Amino acid sequence: MQHHIDNKIYHIEILTPKQNSEQLEDDLAKFAEKYETVMKAGYVACITDNPMGHLSFQATEIIPELGLEVRPEQLMIHLNTFHAKHAMDEILDKAAEMGAKYLLVVSGDGSERLPKLSPESIGAKVNAVTSVELLHYIHQRHPGVFRCGVAFNPYEPQDHEIEKMRRKIEAGAEYIITQPVIGRDERVYALKPFGLPVIIDAWMSKKLHLLSECVGYEIPEDTPYDPIANLMDLRRNYPDCGLYLALVGYKTQFPRLKEIWN
Repeated sequence: MQHHIDNKIYHIEILTPKQNSEQLEDDLAKFAEKYETVMKAGYVACITDNPMGHLSFQATEIIPELGLEVRPEQLMIHLNTFHAKHAMDEILDKAAEMGAKYLLVVSGDGSERLPKLSPESIGAKVNAVTSVELLHYIHQRHPGVFRCGVAFNPYEPQDHEIEKMRRKIEAGAEYIITQPVIGRDERVYALKPFGLPVIIDAWMSKKLHLLSECVGYEIPEDTPYDPIANLMDLRRNYPDCGLYLALVGYKTQFPRLKEIWN
């Protein structure tokens, strides 16, 4: 069953194994199992790019290596600005060759081990490359090949964030994924005038305090949080949006997703 990514369905985040993993074979097997579970359910698999600045394998390396099927309407590859130009070109060229269609373009988490895309290497006249410049570059290197989405942070000063969103859309963004949202957040409705599909991030870990950095204030470690209850809330509050699920529990949470959508 094929879905269009703009359809209002689940987008399930899957992390690729870290490059320094001590149990790489196990990690690869788990990745393949999660990927195939998401495909079979008809959802969209969203493959991360060096999350939290940890050097990890790329979707463009691991999907072909494991011989996994690429269903263009069910695959979204994250891409951030922490790559040297030759590596960025390799990722983009391989993604196009694989038949991938959807990219989530973000500035990303860096670390001292990761290079940063230099503005001059892509012909950008700015101090630092952001998702705006990266969008321009992707569309220039592979015109008409990819449909790119971008991130929205409701926890940043909103005038600034909405202005940034305007620039991202001018650079070719076609859909928006929020940072994790708890319950109803009025700031999400500010995206409506842009007229693009919006996908709401549902935080599926019980450890709500891990969002402290994202929201900009300290969340105590013992804060009670029910991810499934929040997911049901989001489904009710944003019936016209897709849902992006980070840190899904495949044994307990995944089997319940279908009933929550219906």
